Amino acid sequence: MEATNSMRRWVLAGSVLMLGLTAASSAATAADKITVAGVYTAPIEQQWINRIHEALSAAEARGDIEYTFSENVAQVDAQRVQREYANRGVDLVVGDSFHDERGFRRLAEDYPETDFLMGSSFPPQGQNFSVFDNFIQECSYLTGMIAGGLTETNTIGLIGGFAIPEVNRLMHGFMAGVREVNPDVRFIVNFIDSWYDPPKAKESAFAMMDAGADIMYAERFGVSDAAEERGALAIGNVIDTQHQYPDTVVASAIWNFEPTADAAIARVRDGTFTGEDYGKLSHLAHGGCELAPLGTFKGKVPDDLMARVNERAGQIKSGEFTVEVDDSEPRSN
Repeated sequence: MEATNSMRRWVLAGSVLMLGLTAASSAATAADKITVAGVYTAPIEQQWINRIHEALSAAEARGDIEYTFSENVAQVDAQRVQREYANRGVDLVVGDSFHDERGFRRLAEDYPETDFLMGSSFPPQGQNFSVFDNFIQECSYLTGMIAGGLTETNTIGLIGGFAIPEVNRLMHGFMAGVREVNPDVRFIVNFIDSWYDPPKAKESAFAMMDAGADIMYAERFGVSDAAEERGALAIGNVIDTQHQYPDTVVASAIWNFEPTADAAIARVRDGTFTGEDYGKLSHLAHGGCELAPLGTFKGKVPDDLMARVNERAGQIKSGEFTVEVDDSEPRSN
């Protein structure tokens, strides 16, 4: 009996030791992960934010980061929420500074030990304020070529959130692609002055279709709903919504935030993060954007048109062809 009890004590001691080693290993692994906080001024369903959220969620699933986020934060509260995360010791804060560049840059100065990766129209700052944006005008150009070849009324409507460079350049890229294929197209352009107001975008789309538009550039949610109701076609932006509108959304310019997120995470981890412009990582050559598969429209878009689109995509990747960046406000013609 004594021998049995002794054996049990050895087994128990060994189990405790293994549990301790496992816990220590887990703690070390957790310590190796960097902490990332996303602060978003719209719901994560919103296109731009969704792509950021998906990329960071993928990094968390791989075990690279510990990720938390706050969505639908009022713009006036965004700095306060970012400050709270910085006070907690988060390694990297991700968000945007479009509505108050000076304020967010002062915030970064207040927290030199925290790295900030911010959507911005302006250059990076100092050692801890990097900038990014969805420079996907190249893929917008490709979707424009498809739209230009499909329109039957030669009238295309474009609806955006705000007339800021980040939106303007995508619209101009799309319009330039349309003109390459069909220089006779007329454009109707409107901005709804909101990042997330589907009903307002929908009403604007109805008005454009009443004016003859048979293809809608859906920079905002709500446009594809209107196109679906009227039997018109739509071109998506940033995310692919064809599964929601299988008979409406022909093509989409997809923004892949993964190259930007992964590069920033690697720099934070190895201690080389500094003020840097990540904009180029949204380009086609870096995998930062792509043309969504035709899906339900495969076979409905003429083969010769898609051959032309694919040829142009190859030329963009190789640097043989450049899509100009035009940040000016697009106008109806």
